[in-house]
Amino acid sequence: MVVSVSIVLLLLAMAAVLMRNRALKPSHALLCVFLGFSLASTSFAPTIQSTLTSTASLVSTLRP
Repeated sequence: MVVSVSIVLLLLAMAAVLMRNRALKPSHALLCVFLGFSLASTSFAPTIQSTLTSTASLVSTLRP
């Protein structure tokens, strides 16, 4: 749950920056949201989840 909340906040921040710089239109952001919801209901969801979990664990082991 913590990983998915962090990812959602990161993606939300990135979308906000892109919209502020006029690089991402609101219609494109809405399309990204719909794509995310549709990916979550497919058979790719477990693969995406495991990839995100392993990436998050890899990033958490890195020391600055």
